[in-house]
Amino acid sequence: MESYPPLGKNKAIIAYITFVGMLIAYFMNRDEKHEFATYHIKNMFGLVLLLFISQVTQANIHLLAGEILWLFSSIFWLYSLLMAFDNKKKGIPWLSEKFQEWFTFLN
Repeated sequence: MESYPPLGKNKAIIAYITFVGMLIAYFMNRDEKHEFATYHIKNMFGLVLLLFISQVTQANIHLLAGEILWLFSSIFWLYSLLMAFDNKKKGIPWLSEKFQEWFTFLN
């Protein structure tokens, strides 16, 4: 039995290609909304914020703490990208669920 990719898979993958990719995927998804793409766009938005927080922490609070947070956000990004490639609406445990709740303005 063949498994078809979910609608919006390309947009979901584009969302994980830097901050600009997330914006491109968001504007592409505004015209023809796909639930799969929306999930991953919200997830990437949360990851971008986490990366921004890591940079602020590194520059202003503590160098090592910022680098550890950056490392975790990079690992979370790679995991989320692999989930999009694997046709799964799955992300970082607990955190992705919160991203879906918090970023409703990206619907």
